[in-house]
Amino acid sequence: MQAVRDKLSEIATMKHVKADARAEEKAEKEIAKTRMEVAKEVRKAKEAEAEMDLHVAKAGEKVQRQIEKHMTDLQHDPLVAIANDHHGHSSENIGHSNIAGETDHGTVPTSTAGMTDPRISPTSNKHM
Repeated sequence: MQAVRDKLSEIATMKHVKADARAEEKAEKEIAKTRMEVAKEVRKAKEAEAEMDLHVAKAGEKVQRQIEKHMTDLQHDPLVAIANDHHGHSSENIGHSNIAGETDHGTVPTSTAGMTDPRISPTSNKHM
């Protein structure tokens, strides 16, 4: 009788061990499945990011071409050409000065010392 009880106890223990092994295997499969899904989503995100970078680069190229086209159109514009010929300088340099205070028009005074107010004449005695 004891042998039968021991045998039944072993069978029950084996069922628990097998059930635990199946549950662990099922959990491992779920983890592996989740890892694969995560890897797939990461891959898709990287592909989308690369595609977005490509579209941004294409947009930048289109903007650059438009700017170059606009600049080319300005260079071929008869009014701009006449203005450049008349004034002797290009539209890019007009009014820009360098650090030394020189422009295309010559030296720019950096101080008002020695300048007189044109409203006050030296022969005027109104203020005396």
